[in-house]
Amino acid sequence: MKIVVIGTRGIPEIQGGVETHCQELYPRIASMGHDVTIIRRTPYVTAANRSDNYRGVELVDVYAPKKKSLEAIVHTMLAVVKARRLHPDILHIHAVGPALLTPLARLLGMKVVWTNHGPDYDRQKWGKLAKAVLRMGERMGARFSSRPIVISKVIAGILADKYGRKDSVLIYNGVNRPPEVKGVDFLEKSGIRPGRYILAMGRLVEEKGFHDLIKAYSQWPLRSDYQLVIAGDADHEDDYSRRLKRAAAAEGVIMTGFIRGEALRQVLGHAALFAMPSYHEGLPIALLEALSYGLDVAVSDIPANRLDILEPTDFFPVGNPDAIADALTAKLADHGRATDPEPLRRTYDLSAYDWDRIALQTVELYRSLL
Repeated sequence: MKIVVIGTRGIPEIQGGVETHCQELYPRIASMGHDVTIIRRTPYVTAANRSDNYRGVELVDVYAPKKKSLEAIVHTMLAVVKARRLHPDILHIHAVGPALLTPLARLLGMKVVWTNHGPDYDRQKWGKLAKAVLRMGERMGARFSSRPIVISKVIAGILADKYGRKDSVLIYNGVNRPPEVKGVDFLEKSGIRPGRYILAMGRLVEEKGFHDLIKAYSQWPLRSDYQLVIAGDADHEDDYSRRLKRAAAAEGVIMTGFIRGEALRQVLGHAALFAMPSYHEGLPIALLEALSYGLDVAVSDIPANRLDILEPTDFFPVGNPDAIADALTAKLADHGRATDPEPLRRTYDLSAYDWDRIALQTVELYRSLL
């Protein structure tokens, strides 16, 4: 099969959940003998990732304006036209914003699989007009895609209840089993004490709730025993990301910026606790990555975070810094670990989130449309 993928910023090593999803999924599909092309957005092509192939996946770069409100829609329109020239058996569109162009893709004669990664219109960063456009994108994807994929039961319910689309296919996000992590050179360079820090990861946007976590940390009685480390950066620097960085600096929070590879493995491998204060998620790959390292977790109680493999004590009320501080204390003090040099490790059943299994499920769906 020939598969063309749009809706992602691109791969490899580009920040974002959809980007991580595509970086893991499509090389596996290519290795199964299929012809896979990912159309990337030009602002994210750098000297480090400039190439026409990644692990068997062809990479094609198409213009996108580096402007938050226009980037996805302009790029997707151009990418749909480019995809038609490549004559794919399947066009795979990711996310609700790019799904706005699903009718155009169908009009051009392409079979469209659409993955709904979550209701992006719930994100605080969007204004009223942008939210309306994203809702329209969800509607277009639900009405005109040949078959929708959802990454959680919550999203499946949205498509069934709002649009009567009951044929969506549930295919989770995945996670890799990590190697043993021994190195600490990145931690030492960054001033991070192994085993003595709380880790949070994600883009520096309001719906990730990092401002709540920093506020909780500022009043936390154990802050002298544990550092707070936030890994990630903003795609588009704005007032919120600048305020967040100033607040982090004032409270001694360590901001690593966007990291991948060995640096990311080290911050995951030596953390005492993983915290996720998000207001909105689809199925958070950052949380799955933390679980793959066996980290104890404290996460907001939004539906997307309520994985069956977690316990009731792993959740705190979203948007409540006092509750976050209490959760951190319960995790790191009530278990007598404030002076324990070896952080707690847990075992989770992650078999449903295996990327090889996910690749097989996706290819099976493609074949069903042909």
